[in-house]
Amino acid sequence: MNSTSPVSECFVKPHRSTQDSTQLCHLTPWDLAMLSVHYIQKGLLFEKPQDQPQNFTRNLLHDLKHSLSLTLVHFYPLAGRLVTHQTQDPPSYSVSVDCVNSPGAKFIHATVDLTVSDILSPVDVPAIVQSFFDHDRAVSHDGHHMSLLSIKVTELIDGVFIGCSMNHSLADGTSYWNFFNAWSEIFQSQSQSKFKGEQDVDVTNISHKPIHKRWFPQGCGPIINLPFKHHDEFVCRFEAPKLRERIFHFSAESIAKLKAKANQESNTTKISSFQSLSALVWRCITRARRLPHDRKTSCKLAMNNRSRMEPPLPQEYFGNVLHAVSAAMTAGELLEHDLGWAAWKIHLAVVNHNNGVTLEFLKEWLKSPVIYQHARFFEPDSVMMGSSPRFNMYGNEFGMGKAVAVLSGYANKFDGKVTSYPGREGGGSVDLEMCLLPDSMCALESDQEFMNAVSASN
Repeated sequence: MNSTSPVSECFVKPHRSTQDSTQLCHLTPWDLAMLSVHYIQKGLLFEKPQDQPQNFTRNLLHDLKHSLSLTLVHFYPLAGRLVTHQTQDPPSYSVSVDCVNSPGAKFIHATVDLTVSDILSPVDVPAIVQSFFDHDRAVSHDGHHMSLLSIKVTELIDGVFIGCSMNHSLADGTSYWNFFNAWSEIFQSQSQSKFKGEQDVDVTNISHKPIHKRWFPQGCGPIINLPFKHHDEFVCRFEAPKLRERIFHFSAESIAKLKAKANQESNTTKISSFQSLSALVWRCITRARRLPHDRKTSCKLAMNNRSRMEPPLPQEYFGNVLHAVSAAMTAGELLEHDLGWAAWKIHLAVVNHNNGVTLEFLKEWLKSPVIYQHARFFEPDSVMMGSSPRFNMYGNEFGMGKAVAVLSGYANKFDGKVTSYPGREGGGSVDLEMCLLPDSMCALESDQEFMNAVSASN
C-alpha cells in the first residue's frame, strides 16, 4: 500500500478558553466502555475548484486551522488529553479528560500523487485511503499520549481529503458529526465575513451548541472507580484479517421497495426502511458465508440512546450514548424464512430497547465494569450495522462545494462490519460500506437478491 507524503503538522488549541474548559471532564460508563476501541475515523473527499485561486492550498489550510480553533472553543474536550488518577490506599483507578495540560488537537497536511478518480473508480475502496487518517490502529486509551482529535488534510492532484480521527471515549457518531457540522458552519461563516471585509466570526453563534454536562445514572459519578491496577488489564489490540471493502449504493426507490416488501410479508406497517435494509444485508451476507444450518448468527445495530432516555437527552449532548441491540437465530432459520420475517425480528429488537433496558444495563455495568474488546463483543458470523444515514455528512462544506464521497479509515473494521452513510443525492438514498472476507464478498457480488436491490451510483 502506498501512503501519503507528510508536508507539515502542528497543534491547534481553542481560540480562547472558557470557565468550563479549565475543568476536568469526567467520563461516563458509556465513555469508559470505549477505552479499548479504535478512534472514529471518517472523512470527506472534495474536488478542487476548477479555477483555483492563487495560493489555494495555503489559504485553505489557514482557514481550516483558524476555523478549527474557533470550533474547539465549543468542543474544548477534544483539545485535551486523557489522564488516569490512581491511588494505592484506598485503591482507586479512574480516567478523565484534562482539558488544560495538552498541546491541543493535531493538524496534518500531506500530499498524495493520485486523482479523485483513482480513489472512486475501483470496485473496492483502495487500501491507500487508510493512510488519509492519523492515529492508525490507535485505541481510545492511547489518548493519554496522543491527541484526542487529529485532522489530516491530504491534497490530491485534483482534490482534497479532510480526514478526522476522534477519540471514541469522548464521542459517539452523533457527537462526531455534530463537531464536523459545527466546524463546517464556522468555516463558512468565516469565509462570508472575510468576503464582506468584516471582523472575525462570532464563535458563540453556531446552530447547535454541544452540551458537555455529562449524564450519569442516579447515585453514580462523576468519578467512576474502575476495578483495574494497570491498563494492560483492559486494553486489547485487534488486527483485522485481510478484508475486501466495498461501497454499495441503494437508491431511495430501491429502499422503498424493500420496506414495502418487508411490511407486506410481515403483515404490518411498522418495519422501517433501515430495518428492511439491515435484514436484506444480514440474510445475504449469511448466505454468502455458506454457514452451517445450525450456526448461530446475529445482526447488531448501533443505537443512539438520546431519544430513548426518560427524560430524553438532547441530540447536542456531547459524549457516548450508544448501545447495540441484537437479533439472533441460526443461519437455517434466517434463510428459510423471508425478508419480512428477518426484518420483524430486527424491528422487535429495536422497539424493545427503552429507558428501562438502558438503566438496567448501566446498573449491571457499574457492578462489574466491562471495557469493550472486539473478541468479546462481536461474535463470529455476525453482522454489525454501524453509523447512520441520518447523520449530516454531505452538508459539510469547506469552500470546495459538496463532497463527492464519504470514506473511513482502518478503525473498527472486521468481517461483517457494515457502515451506513447517506447517499450523495439525498432523498433517503443510502450507501453501505461493507467489509467481508474475500470469498464472502465474491459470493455476495453474485447474490441475486442482494444485487437486485443495489443501485448504480450517481
